[in-house]
Amino acid sequence: MPHSSRTQATFPPPIPEAKRWLEGVTFPADRPLLNLSQAAPMDPPPPALRTFMAEALGQTDTHLYGPVLGQSGLRAALARDWSQHYGAPIAPENIAITAGCNQAFAATIAALTTQGDEVILPVPWYFNHKMWLDMSGVQAVPLATGADLIPDADAARALITPRTRAIAITTPNNPGGVEYPAETLSALFDLCQETGIKLIVDETYRDFDSRLGPPHDLLSRLDAHNTLVQLYSFSKAYRLTGHRVGAILADQSLLREIEKFQDTVAICAPTLGQKAAQFGLETLAQWRAEQRDDILNRRQAILDHFPPLAAKGWQLLGLGAYFAYVEHPFAEGASSLAPKLVQEASILILPATMFVPQGDPSGERQFRIAFANVDRLGIKEMCTRLARLDWPLAAPPTPA
Repeated sequence: MPHSSRTQATFPPPIPEAKRWLEGVTFPADRPLLNLSQAAPMDPPPPALRTFMAEALGQTDTHLYGPVLGQSGLRAALARDWSQHYGAPIAPENIAITAGCNQAFAATIAALTTQGDEVILPVPWYFNHKMWLDMSGVQAVPLATGADLIPDADAARALITPRTRAIAITTPNNPGGVEYPAETLSALFDLCQETGIKLIVDETYRDFDSRLGPPHDLLSRLDAHNTLVQLYSFSKAYRLTGHRVGAILADQSLLREIEKFQDTVAICAPTLGQKAAQFGLETLAQWRAEQRDDILNRRQAILDHFPPLAAKGWQLLGLGAYFAYVEHPFAEGASSLAPKLVQEASILILPATMFVPQGDPSGERQFRIAFANVDRLGIKEMCTRLARLDWPLAAPPTPA
């Protein structure tokens, strides 16, 4: 009987696959590559943080194992930051530090599920969430979203079975960019509380939300920790992608289960990254606010320069955080157009086939654009190049 491993149950990682489209391609001097494929800042941390990290390398404990659930100083600093942001009291004991937010999700799923369980994911989904569910033997149940890319609690209710353990969402959304309204999160929370499942809210891009103040009031709800699991990343706000620092906010009983996962997989998150994250929380509030302003400026640049694309039949479906989610007008599908864009327009973006279930027709009609590493001029150039494409157009939809 043929043997199939857990990793064989899922698809190859999309970012390395997309980077392979660059192999052997020479880009003209007047049309350099615009890499809009990955949601990770390419610039290093700010000088003050790099200086702190250099000094921390001289401290003995930087090179040792630390507490499995994270350094006490970082947990306390994050509890203060979250308490202030959400206007709700949060204890350090409800926080665990992980080796990046991907590990925060993996640890949470490991603690909540077993073989054959189900987790509901709104579509389009973050591909690493789907990959981890596949590799865990957990069924990812697609929750279709409408034209606004926002999940509906009533639609989610219809998908809940005795095997459902959680609904997992990302807001601001990756890949859609959409900032879920507070009432959407409230309705999903009520549903999860009523049915006894968890609501996992990945807030990796919280620091770049265009709305002022807390994006929801879930932490103020009665018995919030019995239902809510929040995930967070320090990678984006402080440019610490390579230092792998994420966090989980959850009930202490769940964190005790997560501790088993952590101790087995990583023992602890990297100590240097944890020290850097604590320094960032305690001293870089103004710098973090400036980074948010910069990302919001780039978000506005998408809006400013999209009209020529709209005139050619493109549609802007979602916009926020690091992402624009767009629909193209061409006859050919996005999965074959994406490598073609590299060769003919020097643009690297991801087809939506990487973010939807296999066979979902929306995947071939849409792209994700990650604009965090291009400035306003680069965004204008991207829109100009895309508007110039003269590929065969799709046939107009047949009237109902």
